[in-house]
Amino acid sequence: MTDLLERCAALVDIPSVSHHEAAITDHLEAFLRGLPGLEVTRLENNVVARTQLGRSSRLILAGHTDTVPVNGNDRARVDGDVLWGLGAADMKAGLAVFCLLAETIPEPAVDVTYVFYECEEVATEFNGLPKLLAQRPDLLAGDAAILGEPTGAVVEAGCQGAMRVAITLAGARAHTARPWMGRNAIHRLAPILERLARYDERRPVIDGCEFREALQAVAIDGGVAGNVVPDRAVLKVNHRYAPDRDAASALAHVLDVLVPDLDEAGGDRVELLDDAAPAPPSLDHPLLSGLVRRTGQPPRAKLGWTDVSFFAQAGIPATNFGPGEPTVAHSADERVERSQLESVHTTLAALLTEGA
Repeated sequence: MTDLLERCAALVDIPSVSHHEAAITDHLEAFLRGLPGLEVTRLENNVVARTQLGRSSRLILAGHTDTVPVNGNDRARVDGDVLWGLGAADMKAGLAVFCLLAETIPEPAVDVTYVFYECEEVATEFNGLPKLLAQRPDLLAGDAAILGEPTGAVVEAGCQGAMRVAITLAGARAHTARPWMGRNAIHRLAPILERLARYDERRPVIDGCEFREALQAVAIDGGVAGNVVPDRAVLKVNHRYAPDRDAASALAHVLDVLVPDLDEAGGDRVELLDDAAPAPPSLDHPLLSGLVRRTGQPPRAKLGWTDVSFFAQAGIPATNFGPGEPTVAHSADERVERSQLESVHTTLAALLTEGA
């Protein structure tokens, strides 16, 4: 059996920054087509491999093939039991585990669909999962799904919603020598920024998992010239919200906290720039509860956003479980430890072999 660390290192050495995933997709497709008992389909840079054993339930194991841009870490480096390199944790470690499972468990107790998809790290319009759903929805049929996102070999249930809001405040231009003749739109941001700095986040516990909401200013734009009182200021805010809210209630919360007295008649406005829906933990599904039981550790909430949301929107309960610490994802020192690769493989192999 190929060493999992070496298998992951080989994947790290195949460049796959978002939008440039043909090479790794070619590699995975060739590998999967060489295994007996799998029906393999490729659509663009997405590969789906399925067992067709007529089992009573089907589990989806899904992972994205792309990485963020290179940061001096494009080549794999193995130091003892640690692999360093771009994508080592997010999420070529998960892909390596999935490949080994496909190779070594040809007749699982549940039918398995392995999904390797493109462009998760960029805008949703490029993500391979919606493309697959639009072109071949049958390929994504399943009873439950596990995403191999880095979770430190602990089940991270559901995911939070991610929303961006632009708050535009109006003012009136004037010469900076006579500012009292105008209205400074940038100064009007002060109470909003103060509310953000004092924000006391909500921490709801859902199915035993504590989520932690957040409101953060992520960009400010304003100003006309060095001697002009600005008549417009735009603040962009990122809101991470728990899965017991929907988009409407999350947006209402942002407005209640930050702009309770918006002057719409004077030109103030709020724009919802984008929203990615949250997903509930869904750990009551037998396959997912069986996964938690086999880890021997209590699940925790996924505080970021993942494609668990995509599966939840499609009516498929899903969770996150993979090797690698989420805190090192996208960093220059991204890495994964052999122990986590082996732990995740052992847990998933038991789930596939024994069923729920």
